[in-house]
Amino acid sequence: MGRVRLEAITWERLGDLLADRLLDLKPDDGSPWPRIAFDGAPVARPGDLAQRVSEALRVRGRPSLVVGTEGFLRPASLRFEYGHEDVDAYYDGWFDTAALWREVFGPLEPGGDGRVLPDLWDPATDRATRSPYVRLPPGGLLLLHGPLLLKHWFPFDLSVHVLLSAGALRRRTPETEHWMLPAYERYATEIDPVATADVLVRADDPRHPAWSG
Repeated sequence: MGRVRLEAITWERLGDLLADRLLDLKPDDGSPWPRIAFDGAPVARPGDLAQRVSEALRVRGRPSLVVGTEGFLRPASLRFEYGHEDVDAYYDGWFDTAALWREVFGPLEPGGDGRVLPDLWDPATDRATRSPYVRLPPGGLLLLHGPLLLKHWFPFDLSVHVLLSAGALRRRTPETEHWMLPAYERYATEIDPVATADVLVRADDPRHPAWSG
């Protein structure tokens, strides 16, 4: 990406600008469903931004479906196979990427039926959610949010990365989850989401974000 020029903005205005940009987005593979990533650590709250954009799209007459990867966690027996604080397991094995391909991205491929499963697994109960499928009409947008999204080769048509500095990430992350921080450091080094994402949002100040895109 080279040198990034960031512009101060409000969350409301950011949601509107992203929605306006998405209105004309056409998937390169011919799918009628644009697929958007909202990538960031949980404490960066990429899901909140996805919800803002969804509401902005709604008032513009475009349907969308917000899906969080926390609904596609693998069962606890698999997540914690190597202990409750294994960084490599969190980085590579907590999220059921096969289910995301099958239940979320597969139905939105060219020729798909648009029937998406919004979530599969409830981490609180460690049981299947049994949620019904949602049919996304042609032209509807998938807004998928979660951490470490850009390392899986998912077929996103546009990606947004919500960035926190190392200091802000540590301050906002509960102490019980500080063991996860090396995973985000590894992600920044190996994937470089700042350079990879189409839109960068710096959210160190939760009231006044800055963006480039």
